[in-house]
Amino acid sequence: MVRDPVFFHAIHLDMPVEAVYRRLGYRRAHTQLGSGQRREMETVLEDAAGMIELKGSALILPADVGRDGEISLETGDVLRSVGLARMLSASRKVLLMGATAGNRIMDEIRSCSAGGNLARAVVLDAAASEMTDSALDWISALIGQQVRREGLEVTPRRFSAGYGDFDLENQKVMYERLRLGEIGVSITDACILLPEKSVTAIAGIRKAKREDGGKGQ
Repeated sequence: MVRDPVFFHAIHLDMPVEAVYRRLGYRRAHTQLGSGQRREMETVLEDAAGMIELKGSALILPADVGRDGEISLETGDVLRSVGLARMLSASRKVLLMGATAGNRIMDEIRSCSAGGNLARAVVLDAAASEMTDSALDWISALIGQQVRREGLEVTPRRFSAGYGDFDLENQKVMYERLRLGEIGVSITDACILLPEKSVTAIAGIRKAKREDGGKGQ
């Protein structure tokens, strides 16, 4: 049985400003920015927010997690990662997620880089990365609310292809099952997603833990 993913064609999120600053290496307690620098940074972040077009896709699938690091999905696909299998050890379902910041922001980053405005390009790049990560957080939280009605929860951790021993080649399965082409994302022969600020991830869906530390029945 081939299941259809849920598409999110317009995800509206606030810019995670503090996360962008951290990605750029700024630390509130140790890095002092002048008022002019801060205004300039805020202007670039406002520009980024106007160019980022977040879209996403999500799919819940039953899964069989083997001790050998193989995760067999209901679709017949098999993902391989000892680390991922360990994270999914208590899960009988998985959540596949994908998100993209779109092409406009990447076009602007390339234009700034080509024109020698590297400082602006770096800030835009950081903003797009953090917004895409935030889109995955948003999807995970939304699905978490839905499965909570069944006494389930989404694992707080997630794996992306290329992390640890979860090889990048697993991205192809994620891409195909999430049908990311329908939100403007393509994949190369090397399993790289385009636009560049596009990402997939997998999390587990398990029995929710009770507030007293136990598990629901």
